[in-house]
Amino acid sequence: MPSHRSEQSPPWLVLPTYNEAENVAPIVAAVLEKLPASARVLIVDDNSPDGTGEIADRLATEHERVEVLHRARKEGLGPAYIAGFRRALAEGAGLIVEMDADFSHDPAYLPRLLEAAGRADLAIGSRYVPGGEVGDWGVARRAISRGGSTYARLVLGVDVHDLTGGFKCFRREVLEAIDLDAVRSRGYAFQVELTYRAIQQGFTVVEVPIVFRDRRVGASKMDRSIVLEAIWRLPLLRLRGRDGKRRRATA
Repeated sequence: MPSHRSEQSPPWLVLPTYNEAENVAPIVAAVLEKLPASARVLIVDDNSPDGTGEIADRLATEHERVEVLHRARKEGLGPAYIAGFRRALAEGAGLIVEMDADFSHDPAYLPRLLEAAGRADLAIGSRYVPGGEVGDWGVARRAISRGGSTYARLVLGVDVHDLTGGFKCFRREVLEAIDLDAVRSRGYAFQVELTYRAIQQGFTVVEVPIVFRDRRVGASKMDRSIVLEAIWRLPLLRLRGRDGKRRRATA
């Protein structure tokens, strides 16, 4: 069951950015409207050449609830999130939310996601449960996305419908229990890996239906290497999970 420690500590939203100069100010304004007054927003910028980091610094001077973590270079989604998680945990976050900075995740769902984290250890904004859907995508892209989640479910043997989604709320105890140093995924396989590791640790997961929209402006960060990483890394993750269970059983 969720602990009182998480419930009594402020929520943090971790917002990774790379070349999101057109989106970062509007998304920060939108999430601040939907988050509780105690919440903090942490922008994690990977040295964006388009000036996103400078805009983030300005937002931090304008809003006392906004902080910025500058990273030296672009290393992928996973390392950016882990750096943000570490900062949020060190500052006493009770709930840690992750979401995209491009409005593909509607800030209007934030209260619902936070509420769901009151009855589970990890709440996932899900496109693939009743009430959830994907908008703005063609048939081929929908098929690839749903196929990716189905592939991950089958390989890992878990009953979560949207394993590849990146709109989540973790209770701090989940991230404290996961060995973040052992997380190797850099692209969207990172989302699958963290959920799988949480399940392996015995934490409860709930899926909250959302409607996912394509980004408003800017270029997608998805490329072939990200897809290939997920294809080869997930079977390896399952094998390591089995090995870990065997070691615990014989200890």
